Amino acid sequence: MADRHTVRETAPKRLQHVLFGVLSSDQIVALSEVECTQRDFYHFTPITGNAGQVTSKKAVNGSAVKPPAASTSAATEREPKPGGVLDRRLGIADKKSNCETCGERAKECVGHYGYIKLTVPLFHTGYFRKTIEILQVICKVCSRTLLDDDQQRAALRKLRRPNLDNTQRDRFLKEVVATAKKALNCPHCGSINGTVKKAGSLKIIHEKYRARKMKPAREAFEQSFDHALQDTKELKGSISRAQDDLNPLRALKLFECITNPDCELLGLDATISRPETFIWQYLLVPPVTIRPSVQQDDATNEDDLTVKLAEIVFTNQLIKSGLAKGIQTNVFMEQWDFLQHAVATYINSDVNNNTISGQKPMRGLCQRLKGKQGRFRGNLSGKRVDFSARTVISPDPNLRIDEVAVPEKVAKILTYPERVTSHNLEQLRKAVRNGKEVHPGACYVISAATGIKKDLKYGNPIELAKQLRIGDVVERHLRDDDIVLFNRQPSLHKLSIMSHRVKVRPWRTFRLNECVCTPYNADFDGDEMNLHVPQTEEARTEAAHLMSIKQNLVTPRNGEPIIAATQDFITGAFLLSRRDKFLNRAEIGQILCYLTDAEGDLELPPPTILRPKQLWTGKQVFSVLMRPSSRSSICVNLEAKCRTFEAPPAGYAPDMSPNDGYLVIENSVIMCGALDKATVGDGKKNSVFGVLLRDYGADAAAQAMNRLSKLCARWLTNQGFSIGISDVTPGDKLRDEKDDRIRKAYEESNLLITQAAHGKLENAAGCDQDQTLEASISGVLSRVRDKVGEICMTELSRNNAPLIMAICGSKGSKINVCQMVACVGQQITNGKRVADGFINRSLPHYLKKSKNPPSKGFVRNSFYSGLTATEFFFHAISGREGLVDTAVKTAETGYMQRRLMKALEDLSTRYDLSVRSSTGSIVQFMYGNDGLDPAYMEGDGSPVEFVRTWQHIRATVPHTKTSKPLMPYAILELTDRLLATDRFDMTRHSDFPAQIKAFVVKHIVAPAARFRRAYGMIEALEKHEEWDDETDLTGLAGPKAVHVVDQKTKTTEDQIARFLLLCWEKYARSMVEPGTAVGAIGAQSIGEPGTQMTLKTFHFAGVASMNVTLGVPRIKEIINASKVISTPIITAELLSDLAQSEASARVIKARIEKTYLGEIASQMAPTVTATQAYVNIQIDMDTVSRLQLEVTPHSIAASILAAKLKLGKGNVSASHSGRIRIYLPDDDGSESTSSAPHKLDRLNTLCRLLPNVVVKGVGACSRAVIQVKQGSSKEKHLLVEGNGLREVMTTDGVDGRRVTSNHIMEVVKVLGIEAARQTIINEIGGTMGAHGLSVDPRHLGLLGDVMTCKGEVLGITRFGVAKLKDSTLMLASFEKTTDHLFDAAVYSRQDDIDGISESIIMGLPANNCGTSLPSVVSKRPVIRHINTPLFERLAT
Repeated sequence: MADRHTVRETAPKRLQHVLFGVLSSDQIVALSEVECTQRDFYHFTPITGNAGQVTSKKAVNGSAVKPPAASTSAATEREPKPGGVLDRRLGIADKKSNCETCGERAKECVGHYGYIKLTVPLFHTGYFRKTIEILQVICKVCSRTLLDDDQQRAALRKLRRPNLDNTQRDRFLKEVVATAKKALNCPHCGSINGTVKKAGSLKIIHEKYRARKMKPAREAFEQSFDHALQDTKELKGSISRAQDDLNPLRALKLFECITNPDCELLGLDATISRPETFIWQYLLVPPVTIRPSVQQDDATNEDDLTVKLAEIVFTNQLIKSGLAKGIQTNVFMEQWDFLQHAVATYINSDVNNNTISGQKPMRGLCQRLKGKQGRFRGNLSGKRVDFSARTVISPDPNLRIDEVAVPEKVAKILTYPERVTSHNLEQLRKAVRNGKEVHPGACYVISAATGIKKDLKYGNPIELAKQLRIGDVVERHLRDDDIVLFNRQPSLHKLSIMSHRVKVRPWRTFRLNECVCTPYNADFDGDEMNLHVPQTEEARTEAAHLMSIKQNLVTPRNGEPIIAATQDFITGAFLLSRRDKFLNRAEIGQILCYLTDAEGDLELPPPTILRPKQLWTGKQVFSVLMRPSSRSSICVNLEAKCRTFEAPPAGYAPDMSPNDGYLVIENSVIMCGALDKATVGDGKKNSVFGVLLRDYGADAAAQAMNRLSKLCARWLTNQGFSIGISDVTPGDKLRDEKDDRIRKAYEESNLLITQAAHGKLENAAGCDQDQTLEASISGVLSRVRDKVGEICMTELSRNNAPLIMAICGSKGSKINVCQMVACVGQQITNGKRVADGFINRSLPHYLKKSKNPPSKGFVRNSFYSGLTATEFFFHAISGREGLVDTAVKTAETGYMQRRLMKALEDLSTRYDLSVRSSTGSIVQFMYGNDGLDPAYMEGDGSPVEFVRTWQHIRATVPHTKTSKPLMPYAILELTDRLLATDRFDMTRHSDFPAQIKAFVVKHIVAPAARFRRAYGMIEALEKHEEWDDETDLTGLAGPKAVHVVDQKTKTTEDQIARFLLLCWEKYARSMVEPGTAVGAIGAQSIGEPGTQMTLKTFHFAGVASMNVTLGVPRIKEIINASKVISTPIITAELLSDLAQSEASARVIKARIEKTYLGEIASQMAPTVTATQAYVNIQIDMDTVSRLQLEVTPHSIAASILAAKLKLGKGNVSASHSGRIRIYLPDDDGSESTSSAPHKLDRLNTLCRLLPNVVVKGVGACSRAVIQVKQGSSKEKHLLVEGNGLREVMTTDGVDGRRVTSNHIMEVVKVLGIEAARQTIINEIGGTMGAHGLSVDPRHLGLLGDVMTCKGEVLGITRFGVAKLKDSTLMLASFEKTTDHLFDAAVYSRQDDIDGISESIIMGLPANNCGTSLPSVVSKRPVIRHINTPLFERLAT
């Protein structure tokens, strides 16, 4: 940290684009400074020793280089060998020397390239696939493409289309390759061309005569060896395997002859990279700086690349000298292969995967680029940073929610460069005088005049303080109210990094208010967090305005408050707001001082009880908390159910809840209800903090939260709240009740087991006996634990600590209390009771085939009473499953989140309200179809919750006796007039004005008219022409009736105007801002809840045995766009006139469900007589009618013929009685096939195949189940397992317009891309909903649009993302790094640095996103008209 400083650009620069290509041999030589010809790393210069001895020169090759052993009196000096791979002209790695090319030291020299001139050409492993592709397309004699002139023109027309993206170009190039492969003779020279394919590692062969048409040519080729065979008989076996070897030398000659027009057909730009550049002739040697030597004692450890380069130089020189002297062919080929392998592993060490076991694998150039630790992900997309700190976190409720306590030790190391102005001169002089060690001090001073940076540790601080001038920069300590970024990993969503204000405190931990734990997902069991200090005023401003805690009180996933009271705060609020909590004057005075540290402006409310003693309620404390004094303008109005709302008797208002479970706040005064998780916790929009945020802004909500955390922490500390063994000790009554219920459950379970054993248990829909039994026993046992849990809630004392926490929602649940006090309950693994682990039993302690509750994992003991050994074992099984599940889920969801982010990261909203990618392609014409931000939604995805807003207006803008009430018709006229004003122009494109009008009619006008009618007054819904302002519309109503109607419905003009204004303000606030990174926020909003899901979840789709995959596996299936899913289910709605009838539903079920011949055949026997051999099948017509199958013997016979049994029409006969005979097909008449035993064998084979013949139903549907819909209608629909959507839709009796499938790829095939988009949205939303997680439909809609915007369903996988994006750098930073880079080089691709990933990699601000979207646009300068000179006018 000491010598770090921020690097500032002198002038803003913008890279236009990055062009990828392949260097030619000339370019490699021109780029290089030296040719590497020496294999040795160093030569050792002899130095004369004391005894006069001289050491001989010696050089050693290897990864560890030591100087030669010599006499102790001699010494050697190590120097890089000139011409070697560590030549000083390539750059330097040590700090002492100077580079011999640029003359700079190691810190300034970036290094220089060298080259190795290869004696023989070699294949490049990165371009090997393209090399084979080119050889497949060109003639192996004349090097022209194997396309005739017409085919060439057609291909060029396609490839020259404007605005082709990479996916389309790749598709056209594949068509060229496919066409060329079909050509057997070159259309230009007539030569024979066969199949070109890879043979072994980096070898290519040409099978010239492989095609059948080439048989004569093949024979002629083999005959050409006749003369050789006469001398060498051994050749005969090898001739048939003879193939054309396309070695690098031959491939190079062919590539050099390819014309430039033909390069275009190969997808190459001949001006940048021609085909011959894909074959190594010169090898580029990278600078020493990227492969530094590590000095260790008197030796050096060399980098893998350096060692491999030395090996290449040595082998190359060996081949060169061998060719010069003369060498045997087989030895030369071995050396050529070895050199090829060495160069291939230098580029990609995984090319052969032949690492010696126990030896560290070499890291080639590819390995240094790809993977999490590679250059792209490890050093470009993400970097280690300065000005950051990390330590353990701890809680501090005395801090504001937007503060973080920073240890003084950290504050003295982290600095902020503050420029000296006339305003802060004295303050900074004081900091400089304090120096480095005294806080608040400073570490460095940078002079504006000279630019010299002075360290206060060594300078004279007092003198430097005197010399401080305006314009100088002081790197001062962190101090109170500085802006810092606070982050906890894993950073799953944008709320994982937010800005706080610093509070410098003693000790060693970062401290934060507990309310802020939820967005960070932090707890205080040893978690560590990171703190970053922004180093510029611009960065501080953006952090303060965009990333501050106050701006992020709600989650952008669905607009619910995420920063709110938690745990102890909720407990304290609940206990203090109970209706029996009374306080005397001293107590309430003390408590009110807790709120504001005895510094704020507070007003003591009037006491609730005056006699015999003045007493205040705990609820009044919270009224003061929301509105400390009458001068405060904050008037909270809220009606909400508490967490444990108990409904009052019928006919009573919810305020009369027996357990005080309905919260009513009017103008910041609590009328009734207790405060618990539902009303002050996170996750509820209709909570105190949610309402404060929406009505009065983030500052008001944050202040209330600050007061609450101080109040609850301090009050609960004094009050005391603890848990002990007495809290979990059950009473006698509870124990007896529990034992009685468990005994009855055991009896019921045993009865079910007995019924199942005798086959008397009625099967559930779609289940067999075993499945029905398991479902029934599970239901009985789960009900027991629930009932016992409810008894616990009623039997335990109301002061029981676990019970209080469970009721108010601060921690735990009813189940936790029950498990501690009464009964742990049934242990579930993999969604079922504990499976049999030994032979037909779960443990050896039980009888075989035992299914009673204890043997299948039911734990009747509580944690208080202690578990038996078997119970403990069963409990450990389910506990282990939870641990494994969590570990696996973390990796799964992390990868899923990364893929989503990469696919959606560059989507942002623009000024035309559209959502576009970085290249400008439109994904949505308007974000979410309404242009609204999910973070600002009230209620159910709407920008205004009209009912609460109207209640708020009625409370804050009350009518008086003098205010004139509006008639119903006047309310409508006023509403229409105000909605037609200019203010509401911005809402014209949406149905928002219509929603306001509908609300006014339904909730204001209609009740007013109804009350007027009920009390004998004129409704006045429409204005009559004769009515004026003085007309009396009270009708027959008396003064009392008029007063009642006024009290109930009186509405003033001011109220309506204020209501519409507030609606407009909320709508305007909720419009999504241009530049919002909606893609990234959407990806986080879908990925982050994934961490809260379970991994293996099966949901019974209304039927006990029909599982639907849910949780992480289902989300993965959807975003991968899997072609095969684990549980495809089609939901088929029946026609309205058939939906009520079970008989009709059974008929339709039989039409869809697959029925096999074996299920309806009562007899199937082979028969052999002297003249005939046949299989006799008797159809059980009773079963057919019972199952209501629409089949006849003749239709069954047709199904048998349609099955692949090689039977003709004459082989199958059917009669109306249900008898079918299948005769053997005609044999060949030979004695072996016409014998009786042989016929019997054939008939038995047929008998084994016939039961599996499908006689009715959709082939892809395994079964269908009738399900009764929930509700009073009792309508039925079918759940069909399997595929076959089109067939189900067209089945008689099924309403084809209301058939849905959960298989996206089948939906797109049958119904098209729009239906697939809607299915993606519905399925992800449904899966999240099944886990109790809500995601705004706008996020799901955006994901659906991204996956379908190309006209096909693209999964968020490496293949799908490659089709969605064209940017090479972005794809390289995602997956398959080197493949994308090699492809980009081959096709000379250009990356315009438009997206987020590319901009980060290149160190540029992200384009078209966030604060980099707006630009300052100046008006066009007005150019004064200049008169044309006289001679020019004369000339014209």
